[in-house]
Amino acid sequence: MLFRSLVANGNFLDMVGPGEIFGEMASLSQAPRSASAMARSACRVISLDDKQFQAALQTKPEFALMMMSVIIGRLRKSLAQVKQKNGGKVDVSTGESRVFERKLLNELVKELGDDAKMHYDQGRVIMQEGQVGVLMYIVLEGKVSISIQGRTVEKIGSGAVFGEMALVEKAPRLASATADTDCSLLAINRNAFLDLVKTKPQFGMSLLSAIGERARTTTSRI
Repeated sequence: MLFRSLVANGNFLDMVGPGEIFGEMASLSQAPRSASAMARSACRVISLDDKQFQAALQTKPEFALMMMSVIIGRLRKSLAQVKQKNGGKVDVSTGESRVFERKLLNELVKELGDDAKMHYDQGRVIMQEGQVGVLMYIVLEGKVSISIQGRTVEKIGSGAVFGEMALVEKAPRLASATADTDCSLLAINRNAFLDLVKTKPQFGMSLLSAIGERARTTTSRI
């Protein structure tokens, strides 16, 4: 077996082996690398420059889905490390993030139709940590608070997305979501999600970039 280790600020983060991927975060976010990679044994790798990587994501939906799963796996691991470091509590910086620009958002609303629109009154719980996820949500109007173990980790508004991690992995939800104000949401089930990834490359790219940035921010807290 051939392995490489990932290190950030002198701290060991993870070990990667055959068939695994590293270095994708910088291409997704167009930001400096957040970790170093060191060969632990003689190894061979396939390298993609930014142009090749972006082309693969846009022309191969399966590759985009695989990348989402890889990054979500890392995010879950990073959250567990943050939790261990903080004595069982998750402490992640709060912030607001927009994933989908207005043009793409309007296209999604038109394609999915009125049946996909949902309204939540202020204070209502939208999804619960630990539940099995069957829907992801895009905020059309209003504000939503994302919390882990009762602590708010993010406040999001129009164009932002939540709940996608459980949909990609078919795993329990990592966080809860509550309507911070009266809000309008676009709910997307797994079949519709897979269709959108395959038919709208920009949808998959935008979502993948958002997941990558979330993982990058969480890793910085370790």
